Amino acid sequence: MGAPRQDAAGALGERAFAGLMAAFAPFEARPRIAVAVSGGADSMALALLAHAWAARRGGRALALTVDHGLRPGSAAEARKVKRLLAARGIDHRILVWRGAKPGTNLQAAARAARYRLLGECCRRLGVLHLLLAHHREDQAETLLLRLARGSGVEGLAAMAPVAERAELRLLRPLLGVPREQLKATLAKAAAGWVEDPSNRDPRHARVRLRALMPALAAEGMTAPRLAATAARLGRARQALEAEVAHLLGASATVDPAGHVLLAAAPLAAAEAEVGLRALARVLQSVGGSAHPPRLERLERLYREIAAAGLPAPRTLGGCRILRAPARHGRDLLLVCREWRRTEALALRAGERAVWDGRFRLRLGRGGAPRAGLSVGALGEAGWSFLLRAMPALGRTPLPAAVRPALPALFGLEGVIAVPHLSYGRGRDETASVSVRTLIFAPARALASGASSVA
Repeated sequence: MGAPRQDAAGALGERAFAGLMAAFAPFEARPRIAVAVSGGADSMALALLAHAWAARRGGRALALTVDHGLRPGSAAEARKVKRLLAARGIDHRILVWRGAKPGTNLQAAARAARYRLLGECCRRLGVLHLLLAHHREDQAETLLLRLARGSGVEGLAAMAPVAERAELRLLRPLLGVPREQLKATLAKAAAGWVEDPSNRDPRHARVRLRALMPALAAEGMTAPRLAATAARLGRARQALEAEVAHLLGASATVDPAGHVLLAAAPLAAAEAEVGLRALARVLQSVGGSAHPPRLERLERLYREIAAAGLPAPRTLGGCRILRAPARHGRDLLLVCREWRRTEALALRAGERAVWDGRFRLRLGRGGAPRAGLSVGALGEAGWSFLLRAMPALGRTPLPAAVRPALPALFGLEGVIAVPHLSYGRGRDETASVSVRTLIFAPARALASGASSVA
């Protein structure tokens, strides 16, 4: 996709931006949209353009800034963004990433927390469209980063213009727009922005790669050419996704308890690129991950399945992959969550949440306030406890490998409820808290199309 036409000042005008947004139609009659705003020039320009676009249609744009709390000045920066947007009449909210931060893979955890907080806020407010400010240079850098990781077509197609979520669309209208045009847009509007020091930190791979871009451009690997390559690969990805959907429809059965039964024969008989992508989709869905496993490990697992139907259990992408129990058939594989890879989530009575990237749930309020509530995997100890309390549960049709990974509600006294085993319904509802709703709704569902790649 080429860059949209510039006005005399080199800026991206409202009319050109409306043309970019038209690709995502239809919208509501009075569209309500949200914009993720870090405070940098790219997202500030998008906020101004989206605000004007929504206002012209009788709608409203809301800017959302996530304060990750990873730097001493992050809170002050978020407040400055709020002031800059308020001066333009743009509504703004600050979302704070609270709680302990992981000691490893911090950038990935921060990205996951950012999308989670943005998604939760949009869901609370009933906003269906979240705009992201990724532009042409971002797309080129993403392609190179994924090439360095050995990605296949799925990764090399880089960022999709539209990413479908269960209750939200992520829209990237600026993927064909160069960074300098967005800065010109702010200059024309006499609008300021906030520089993030992490964008100059060489500890980040993207920053190191950005420094190499002039040398790569001299060899012909310019940002426009790289972004165009990603767009072409995106078209190839869409064609493959249609084949993947057909294969999964014929070979995969999703259980509401969060596992999948997968027929090995049709998976092995498929073209390798289609079979690999289908297997990756199952692992993402069951593992609750936003990204597929590394291609090398995925290929190794696929070869084992194709050659011998998986002679021994394996783990990949936070999942266990093993032969299904005999009653399900010799040709079936069971893909279930590795329960030890899950983390408990603290909750309050009446609260809604997403646990493990896979289950949407809502707690009842119960008859009395409760402390120490959390949702987590039942675990082997929890399953042993349930068997002692209700020996009849030993006859559950759920496979043994699945049981420890079942979502369970815990209190200070231990297991309170396990909805998939109908445990907890007989307890005193006036003294306990129940799980009112529990739905398996992973970020990467089996039924989603190519546009779901973020």
